[in-house]
Amino acid sequence: MPATTQDWDERYYHVDQILEKPGPRTDPGFLAGDEVKEFLREKCKILVIGAGGLGCEILANLALTGFKDIHVIDMDTIDISNLNRQFLFRPKDVGNPKAIVAAEFIMNRVPGVTVTPYYGKIQDKDDDYYMQFNLVICGLDSVEARRWINATLVNMVDPENPESLKPLIDGGTEGFKGQARVILPTVSSCYECSLDMLNKPTAFPICTIANTPRLPEHCIEWASVLEWPRVHGDKKMDTDDPEHISWLYNQAAARAKDFKIEGVTWSLTQGVVKNIIPAIASTNAIIAASCCNEAFKIATSSAAYLNNYFMLIGTDGVYSYTFEHEKRDDCPVCGGEALDMSISSETTVEQLIELLIEKQDIQIKKPSLSTPTAQIYFQAPPQLEAATRPNLTKKVSELVPADGEITVTSTSLPFSLSLRISYT
Repeated sequence: MPATTQDWDERYYHVDQILEKPGPRTDPGFLAGDEVKEFLREKCKILVIGAGGLGCEILANLALTGFKDIHVIDMDTIDISNLNRQFLFRPKDVGNPKAIVAAEFIMNRVPGVTVTPYYGKIQDKDDDYYMQFNLVICGLDSVEARRWINATLVNMVDPENPESLKPLIDGGTEGFKGQARVILPTVSSCYECSLDMLNKPTAFPICTIANTPRLPEHCIEWASVLEWPRVHGDKKMDTDDPEHISWLYNQAAARAKDFKIEGVTWSLTQGVVKNIIPAIASTNAIIAASCCNEAFKIATSSAAYLNNYFMLIGTDGVYSYTFEHEKRDDCPVCGGEALDMSISSETTVEQLIELLIEKQDIQIKKPSLSTPTAQIYFQAPPQLEAATRPNLTKKVSELVPADGEITVTSTSLPFSLSLRISYT
């Protein structure tokens, strides 16, 4: 049966107590009573990106907080391993799109709420799509996707149109740790401003993997990076195929035995080759609650929202703190200034590319370099790569004057990075 007005009023009685009258921390623009309730339930349109462990909790919280017009995007399908923490899914749902199943579950359990799903990538949608929302909440496990939506929302801001600024609430978890943050595009620090806070991806030297393994991870990397292509040639490894994982596990276990290394397991093998981040339901619940609390405060102006970073550390007890992460003037997304980079006058183009790949605050893969007047080196297409390859051994100082700017592009960057080069 459809939800009646009385059912709705009873369900959200406690939420309404917050919206009926101003409190000690209420925004001056707070419109208590029916006006704010009508905006929350009839006019506010919110987008949730990701319908995994965090996204499922966010969707449920939003629906039970009073948001009635919710949209969700997710490109994944449900795997049986998701069921221990993604509570909107059941065994019968395995193989189906997460966004669609999650939307149906929420609408069945919370009548009166409309959840519109999209099964696909966030990159499939254009600016007009994102412009329709009042708020965006991310429950993603991908740095690349976060960077893309962050840059998209920053680029959408028009100073003459206040409605073009879409607050972004970003949540993330890793084991017993997690964070939630509020990003006001062009106003507060954006996601790109804080890249240097991320853990650097683990990479093992090839010489160690090949010759002197010391850890079980070394043996697994050897099996996947060196032994798989040697045995299987051009056959692509499918990290979702149990037979491929089993083959890697057996190879890694045999090598570990030869080097008297303990600890190679099937689950560790899967974790290393798929770069699996451990997920714990209780951490997801805490971070999702924080994200939705901020969404409610921003949407209703009923209390001051987070400024701008909340961190949870649950590894030794429960410890949390908040701080303000400041904007970077040289942030390539929201700063507007070129990133200064000092290198030796003897540095070659190839060495500069290696430096860029290593920089924690850039996190770029396969960068291409150019100046306003010349192509320095391009990774693709093949003809252009071949034409610019001789520049790899040239000194950067031969191609770019002091204080000259280099434009850096990459498929892993949703924007162009501008470097201002100086020499030592």
